[in-house]
Amino acid sequence: MNAGTPTLSPSPAGEAGPRALDWNVAVGTAVRLMRPGPEVPREEAEHAVRSLRRFSVEAESHVRETTGLGRDLPIAEGDVVDRPAWVRGAAFGLSELTGAAMSAADSEGLHGDDLLGQLSARSGGVQAGVVLAYLGGKVLGQFDPYGQSRTPGQRGRLLLVAPNIVAAQRALGVPVDDFLMWVCLHESTHRLQFNAVPWLREHFAESLGRLFTQLEGGTGELLTKLPHVLREARSRSNSADSSPGVLGVLELLQTPEQRAAFDHLIAISTLLEGHADHVMDAVGPQVVPNVATIRSRFTDRRNGGGLLDRILRSLLGVDAKIQQYAQGAAFTRHVIDRVGMADFNAVWARPENLPTRPEITDPETWITRVHG
Repeated sequence: MNAGTPTLSPSPAGEAGPRALDWNVAVGTAVRLMRPGPEVPREEAEHAVRSLRRFSVEAESHVRETTGLGRDLPIAEGDVVDRPAWVRGAAFGLSELTGAAMSAADSEGLHGDDLLGQLSARSGGVQAGVVLAYLGGKVLGQFDPYGQSRTPGQRGRLLLVAPNIVAAQRALGVPVDDFLMWVCLHESTHRLQFNAVPWLREHFAESLGRLFTQLEGGTGELLTKLPHVLREARSRSNSADSSPGVLGVLELLQTPEQRAAFDHLIAISTLLEGHADHVMDAVGPQVVPNVATIRSRFTDRRNGGGLLDRILRSLLGVDAKIQQYAQGAAFTRHVIDRVGMADFNAVWARPENLPTRPEITDPETWITRVHG
């Protein structure tokens, strides 16, 4: 199931100081902690690998027809990988993203060593590895815009985690090929977003860099606020159905400037995830006969899980990400219903046309701003 994965080079000593994170340690930690995938008969595994490779091409063709994006771009097969290979690929992409974001932050005058506090590169790598180990057993697929593509004219890397996809399909009790195509539709939409919108990759890194800039010198201030914020977060969780999670705590800690940078990143990711969810369901009935059943059961699965799993999801912000799917899909659906796909695609014309975080939940304001 493995495809070639770029190796990670250690951060050169002295270049990034305490801001660096040892991604090799992160990978080693994750691989040691990660559970093995499900036992799958050889014939079933080979069918899944062949189908995922084929569907990753067919799915993007369907997505292009539905969205009108990237019609003339080349289409490559996705890389079908196991859990350790996903960890290595994800770590490589994250190292590239954070490196680009750090460069953007430095270009705006950030040179302080306080960005990650006194966290050492190794301990930071261990903590990142724990997160990757957890996610490595959950992620079905991922388009990494900062990974290394082997296809001319394409940027980034599409990873399809075969053992997780097979395990989810079994748990849901849905037809194999329908589910594999459905997953490929979502991830191929992400690949198309970043390849058909030439400025998106750099804009995302620059936006993360602006958030880093706003965090300069703020670690001590954040730590002084933490006890009060945790009490408020606990109070909120006692009076609501769900915990605010790590993202909710971060928002309570932020200055107005930090909140603005954070909101911009949240708005971008919510749009990308929601657009992909909308497209996979819009295309679905044409090529996935059981799309309604799959969506219903998959939504229940997203919201389910045991107590420990739900605690981890809250701490890691996964529950917030689930909300992003719903909010972003509702925004996309509303705009397309009101103005059509062609006018919705104005969102990709330039960075200024991206929705703000308030506009995500009030799409009429975006329509008025962009289309008058």
